[in-house]
Amino acid sequence: MSSTSPQPPALPVTFRPTRTRVVLLSVGAAILVVLGVIGLALDLAPGERISFIAVGLLCFGVLALLSRPRATADEDGLTVVNLTRTRRLAWAEIVRVNLRTGDPWVMLDLSDGTTWAVMGIQPGIGKHRALEDAAALRTLAERHGSGREEG
Repeated sequence: MSSTSPQPPALPVTFRPTRTRVVLLSVGAAILVVLGVIGLALDLAPGERISFIAVGLLCFGVLALLSRPRATADEDGLTVVNLTRTRRLAWAEIVRVNLRTGDPWVMLDLSDGTTWAVMGIQPGIGKHRALEDAAALRTLAERHGSGREEG
């Protein structure tokens, strides 16, 4: 809540942990390739070969799921895509945007008294970028929201 950002980003804008996404997808692809090559190169029964490839696909799938989080802001609100859930929020529902020291990702305080994680803005690998994205989202919520309710 320190200073107000001069200009919010142009809408629509998508926030996502790009470096984390690149690392996860690269490692997933490498695991898939290595297990696929091992499964095909070794003298194995067909079922064992399929098992190597299936484990590679499973690893890639899990890492792809972990790379899914993002938040897309447009004129009408914010769409938050986390690991397995997607939620559409109107700007008026967002009371506060928080990213405190030690938080794994941005948390939204909502008008119904609940909170919602925005895993698409996380300080993991790119702390400076996460702080900038959180400030930009905070500015958007303040400018497009209906005002302050209780917080």
